[in-house]
Amino acid sequence: MKVEPYLSFDGNCEAALNFYVDAVGARIEALMRFSDAPPDALPDCPTMGDKVMHALVRIGDNALMAADGRQPGQPGFGGFSLTITADDEASAVAMFDALGEGGTVCMPLAPTFFAHIFGMLTDRFGVSWMVIVPR
Repeated sequence: MKVEPYLSFDGNCEAALNFYVDAVGARIEALMRFSDAPPDALPDCPTMGDKVMHALVRIGDNALMAADGRQPGQPGFGGFSLTITADDEASAVAMFDALGEGGTVCMPLAPTFFAHIFGMLTDRFGVSWMVIVPR
């Protein structure tokens, strides 16, 4: 059994996914646009056209799915964080800094009693992240 997060954006899903490719080395493995669906398969969505209907992204060995729609206005990604366990402090710093570009740092990367280094931030798309190098 797997549990995989599915993020719903409001029109900027593709920009977010491309940001994650650059920031954390994500790989976009599948991307379907609303315009790819057969004409009678979906309710009339004339404004969705080239927006993302479904995407599958891999970050390391983990899957993340995402799409546009179902989140009018600024998406609310409250109540959870995506956590990246980095191999070393240099990787953690690079990913944290990249994810934080245009976002908000909630807890700067620093050594803690439970990790060599740990930090929390919200990226420019409103997604909460934790970056850790565990002890």
